[in-house]
This record gives sequence, structure tokens and C-alpha cells, in this order.
Amino acid sequence: MQRPQPLSGITVYELGHSIAAPYAGLVLADLGARVVKVENPSGGDYARGWGPPFWNDAATTFLAMNRGKESVSVDFSDPTQAEGLRRRIVAEADAVIQNLRPGILDRYGLSPHRLSDEAPELVWCDIGAFGSQGPLAGRPGYDPLMQAFSGVMSVTGEGGRPPIRVGVSVMDMAAGMWAVIAILTALIERGKTGRGAQVSTSLYETGLAWMTGHLAGYCASGEVRMPFGSGVAEIVPYQAFSTADGWLMVAAGNDNLFRKLCGAIGREDLAADPTYATNAGRVARREELLSEIEASARAHDTQTLAALLDAAGVPNAPIQTVDQVMDHPQTKALRMVEPVEGDTLPLMGIPISFDGSRPRNMRPAPLLGESDNRRSSHAAG
Repeated sequence: MQRPQPLSGITVYELGHSIAAPYAGLVLADLGARVVKVENPSGGDYARGWGPPFWNDAATTFLAMNRGKESVSVDFSDPTQAEGLRRRIVAEADAVIQNLRPGILDRYGLSPHRLSDEAPELVWCDIGAFGSQGPLAGRPGYDPLMQAFSGVMSVTGEGGRPPIRVGVSVMDMAAGMWAVIAILTALIERGKTGRGAQVSTSLYETGLAWMTGHLAGYCASGEVRMPFGSGVAEIVPYQAFSTADGWLMVAAGNDNLFRKLCGAIGREDLAADPTYATNAGRVARREELLSEIEASARAHDTQTLAALLDAAGVPNAPIQTVDQVMDHPQTKALRMVEPVEGDTLPLMGIPISFDGSRPRNMRPAPLLGESDNRRSSHAAG
């Protein structure tokens, strides 16, 4: 089946580095857009050096985030090169994504206001650190800083222990996703009005959005939420339990599932206790109840306990390591992980399918400036 390319004919210029803007560009490239990555000729995207591991002398993170794109090198401090880029954007671009330091593009005649005046149909997307307004609007920022500042790190990990960062670049990648949502929405609106838009998102705004439930809870109760490890504040039992040989995540998210869990582990007495009859009661006596369930879970190995819970209809999942995830039949069946053309390194696709077919740009990540001498009208494959 031919891979869908719903954004075929759309050209996007990516003026960014690291993760946020490149991830947005990756998604758009997989959806069929031509994505032109603009890099500093002195080393290019910082992520090119983020290793080991390296694959054919390129950092695997860079390869994963930048497949399917073209690369042009531009020295913004050279007026001729900056002007050439401005002309190309005005002539070719449907959208621009940028996550450079605040104000840097204005210095080189590449401000969104100037470009939008020259190309009113242009969609311009800023990905910032703290947002476009407020006392911190001009400050740069990075994923772990925003995990800290937004409160996400305060509710991650275990109480009484050092802060824990979420193990993936959740702020960067999610900000990239918000950027894609904003760009696509603006393109739809452009189809109605003929005019583009200047849209923006930021890592901090992304972090605040992830804190929606916790902040609502604080506003309602005044309680400052603490981390609950693999669990959550509002639901018990809803966390990972230690087994005889590993860990099993259990999601008994309502009273009926709690009763089924108790039956599966032979603790009908817990289900019969009126203290635990409702979720509110279980939350109030969290530690006491969890210690009882934990003791029963440890009497089984992970596979046996999972089978018992499956038979009872209780949602559960083992905590898998990276190698287990890659080797799992479900991962393979989804075919999200494939090498690009001319290579064997498996790289992750995007989690979207159209009529059962997953869009994917099969071109490898570009060499620095490899498109400098190509005709600007060259379209991505």
C-alpha cells in the first residue's frame, strides 16, 4: 500500500536545533511536507554531536529526529546569506518553525513580522522556552529546566527522595507536537481566508498543560501534591507492584476493578472491608492498603500475576526495558520502527495511520548543508 502524504506540496523551513523544532519538522516530513532544515555551517544542529552512540559517524538522536529533511547551511551573520534565506522563505515556504534564542532572527532581517508582510500567506511558528509574554519571556530554556520549573519534576519520582526527570524529552517533543497542531490549524484557516498566521507555543506552556490535573487539584484543595512514584494522587490502587522477579503496573481504576484485583490475588477480605469500598476510602488509607497488596503480589512472579489479573479482567502491564520494547511482537506488528532507505538502523515513525497506512518519509537524515547546491525547488521524496 502506498504511504499517504497528506501534506504533499507544503514546504516548511525549520530554523531550529536540538529536539523541539526538529521533532515538529520530523512529523511534518512524515506527513508529506518538504522540510528544509536550516543549520549553522559551523557544526550544524547541536544534536549532531549528542553521542555516543553514533551510527556512521552521526549521533543517533540526530538521525532519529531529522530523517526525511533537506539541510541547507546559512551563516546568519553574513548579510548575503541571510538575505538569500529570506528570499527563499518568501518564495517557497508555507510555514516556518523556529526555536532559536529570543530575538536572534530579528537581528538578521528574518523577523516574523517582516516575512509575514512580504508573504501574507506564511504560517510562522515560534517554539519558545517560557512563552511570548511575562517577565521570563526573553529567557532561553531547555527540557529539564522546564520539567523543573513547570512542577512536573515535583510530582515525578518518590516522596522524600531527590528530584527525578522524566526519562524522555517530554517537554521538547510535546512542544513540537503542539507546534504541528498549531501549524496545521493555521494552514486550514489559510485555506479559508488566504492569509497565514503567527502562532506560538513554548516548553513552559507545555509543562503547564501537562500539570492540568495537579493544578486543578491544588486550586480546589490547597494541597501541594507530592510524587507517588508509579502511582497517582487520586486513585488507589493504580501503580506498579513488586513481584517475585520484577514489577507489574496495575490499573484498578474503579471500585469494580478493585474487587476483581482482590479476588485475583486471593484477598477477598480487602474487598469486603467497607473502609476500602470506595476509591476515596482507599486513597485515605493508601499506605495501609498498598502494603497488603504488595505482600500478595510478591508471592507471584510477574508472568503468573499478570495471567491472574488478565483472567480477572484487571488492566496490567509489565515494566519493560528498551530491549524488551523493541523485541515485543506488538511493537513489530505496528511497524512503527523501520530503517530509512539505504540504511539498516531502525528509527521510530509517528503514531498516526490513514486508512491503515502509516505515513513516513523514507529519506535519511541529511548531511550538513547537503542541499546547498541543489535547486531550491527540489521536493523531498
